[in-house]
Amino acid sequence: MIQLAWRFLVHQRDSALVQWYQARVADGEKRKIMIAALVRKLPIELWRFVETGEVPLGIVPRPTVVSNSVEV
Repeated sequence: MIQLAWRFLVHQRDSALVQWYQARVADGEKRKIMIAALVRKLPIELWRFVETGEVPLGIVPRPTVVSNSVEV
């Protein structure tokens, strides 16, 4: 989950969760504590997305790639 949170910070820079994280670590301290807090918040937002289809603020989902090729 920690790795997911770090990747979320890199790939979803405009999301509300990343902005929340950045605002709290602006002084350069508390990064480890705040990544743990993000690890707690991220699954809640993802679960809400799965259950209701509501995309969390600022998150840009990647399009699904569908392959039409048939393997023999």
